[in-house]
Amino acid sequence: MGLLLFLLTGCVLAPRGTREERDRAKQAGRAYETPFDRRDLPQIPDHADWRDLLHRAFLANGDLEAAYFDWRAALARIDQAAAYPNSNLAVSYMYMFSKERLKTWDRNTFGFGFDPAMNLQLPVKVAQAGKVALEDARAAGYRFLGAKFDLQRKVLIAYLDLALMDEKIRIQRDNVELLRILSQAAANRVQAGGPQQDLLKVQIEHRLAENELANMELEARSMRAMLNGMLAREPREPLVLPATLPAPRAAPADDSRLIAMGVSQNPQLAAFARQVQGRRDALDLARMRYLPDLNPQFAFTGSLSQSVGAMLMLPTNLPEIRGMISEARAVLQATAAMHRQAGYDRSAEFISALLQMRNAERQVELFQRQILPSVQQALASSRQSYAAGSIAFADLIDSQRTLLNVRTLIAEARIAREKRLAELEALAGVDVEALGSSRSSEVAAPTTRPGGR
Repeated sequence: MGLLLFLLTGCVLAPRGTREERDRAKQAGRAYETPFDRRDLPQIPDHADWRDLLHRAFLANGDLEAAYFDWRAALARIDQAAAYPNSNLAVSYMYMFSKERLKTWDRNTFGFGFDPAMNLQLPVKVAQAGKVALEDARAAGYRFLGAKFDLQRKVLIAYLDLALMDEKIRIQRDNVELLRILSQAAANRVQAGGPQQDLLKVQIEHRLAENELANMELEARSMRAMLNGMLAREPREPLVLPATLPAPRAAPADDSRLIAMGVSQNPQLAAFARQVQGRRDALDLARMRYLPDLNPQFAFTGSLSQSVGAMLMLPTNLPEIRGMISEARAVLQATAAMHRQAGYDRSAEFISALLQMRNAERQVELFQRQILPSVQQALASSRQSYAAGSIAFADLIDSQRTLLNVRTLIAEARIAREKRLAELEALAGVDVEALGSSRSSEVAAPTTRPGGR
């Protein structure tokens, strides 16, 4: 009876590490246990910073949630691949018509075996298939982690682009206000007998500045709509950022520490590594097809006879087996080559992002400490000279444009530095607060904020 129960219900020859991988998935997916329409999502406060946006995105973004359930689906395939017995139980029945005086029970023949359309595989084959499925599930787990860092990078860059646009709008508003004041001053000078040409020039500059401001405000609304989409919010919902550029995030000043971290914990590379191991296991599984399968059978006819037998399934289609082994070996080599090249590509991207970040820091230092004070001094001198009538209006406008350009360049350099830092996080596979440390990366639950905040 116990054997019959085993045949009917079966078990799972799950490989070592399956429980740990499921525990990791369970911990990472706590935020998704509640259906989305009943999920208590955090609200975006007024003057939201990047931490508020990331916290919301990790809980609400559909692409990240889909990556998590892909991981769950891959884990479920372990039970499918490692279930034993892998073939269904086949029950047969025959009734014997005979002139002999036989009891009704003795005329019945019952047979028990396995589905002839699917051989009962050796347990070692089923266990090996479970190993392949486990490595695929681990790769899916790292893809989920990669999706988390990719979402983090996208949200941060979208936030930084919007913050930069808001700063440009503030600069442009200052420009429009200054041109309005200059227009009034030029009008007063015309009434006092001054040249009409200066008034026309400043009026034209004023109108062009107003038009540019309107274009910027429209682009900012479009950027807010796109950012709201990443946060699973309605496009027109209000999204107000602080009135200043975000403060620079701290990063190790020693490049050697950053380079040492490099891409050693990059989720994409980790997923490739698990895929390579999975393809090795698949190659071993293909080689196991040379092993025969054994289908046991049992039958009895009433109380007259009982029989036990087995059907040995010999692997006679050798060309097919050799082809499957060759295919598995080729897939392994292709995956290993992709893993190797991805390592080179991610390392190059890491160095490139690091160099660009340092260059942005250099530009911020140069513009803020050296160029901006000189430009401000030159503009003040130009205003005094224009009021005294010693320079033309065009010279004053040029000085004003120079100041606006420098302010814009400083804002762009600051934002470029933060964007490159976000790219370094995604490539390194750790948050910036952990860059340069030796802490290993784990699949983080989406409820956590960067750096454990």
